[in-house]
Amino acid sequence: MTTRSKRFESRNDINNSELSRLELKAAELESKFTEWRDWLDGVGHAAGTADPRDEADEMNVAADSEPELTTTIITHGRRTADHARPTRGRKIAIGAGAVAAVIITVTVLFLLRGSPSWPPSVAAVQDEISRACQNSNVASEPGQINFACAKSTNQILWVFSLMTSDDNPGFSDAQTGRKGLEPITPAQGGDIAWSLNLHHPYNPYDPIDSLQVAARAINNIVGGATLTGKNGSPAVQPGLESSSGNCARYTGSGAVISRAGYPDLCALPVSSPAGQAALVADIYQKWMVGSGSATAQNAGVLFENADDPGNPQVQAILKALPGS
Repeated sequence: MTTRSKRFESRNDINNSELSRLELKAAELESKFTEWRDWLDGVGHAAGTADPRDEADEMNVAADSEPELTTTIITHGRRTADHARPTRGRKIAIGAGAVAAVIITVTVLFLLRGSPSWPPSVAAVQDEISRACQNSNVASEPGQINFACAKSTNQILWVFSLMTSDDNPGFSDAQTGRKGLEPITPAQGGDIAWSLNLHHPYNPYDPIDSLQVAARAINNIVGGATLTGKNGSPAVQPGLESSSGNCARYTGSGAVISRAGYPDLCALPVSSPAGQAALVADIYQKWMVGSGSATAQNAGVLFENADDPGNPQVQAILKALPGS
């Protein structure tokens, strides 16, 4: 065998060796790109798992840093070279970009569409409630029940206002004589106003007056009241919490507290959302005499979902209100 032949075979062996290395590198890169694709699909990127893209980049840098590998690629080319055709990695990157664009578009459309909310008038009434509830005389006497103005339950005032007058302080019902935000006749409101120490005659069209009178009336309905009878002796008027059966519905316990001269009250506070909603429904029926149980239940639903105007039941009720 000639020296030239030996050199040729030796070069052939070197080329075969480099080709094997290239094929091995290509297989490793393909494996990493497959992991990258799975990661993009949310399958291969579990918590604590390294991003396959980082490893792929490191392999590319290492491969480019080997002069003999670069020389071999330039000299022999790739077996299926097609420079006009995008690589698998570029296809994955393009696909990832398209997915990101779709996600951004959907998010922007959702934000532009907005989410369901209460009617704008509710915010105005909420501000009026915060001022009306500064009157310390709205609590029931002598039990000092203040369900209507308590921070966690004062939404009852704007819920009732929304249902009965569409939050309109100038509301007037010619059939019943009711005026203002709340379902109280001017005569009833005038009687209650004396116990509130109002600084001017009761005006049902003044939202602050109307809400203060409403708060005191609600608290009396819940906790009862002790009045002075015609003979000068105290007359105890029971409230909804004076009934053991009601207490069982509102608190889960029928136990009541009894004190001489005071209306009976539930031994446990009405704190659960379901119990408060049931109490609100009962208050509505006591207040809006003649209202059906379905309407009273609607009041309870709105009260319970005061922080969730998007609730399907809430939306259905709002659409059915007269002022919607």
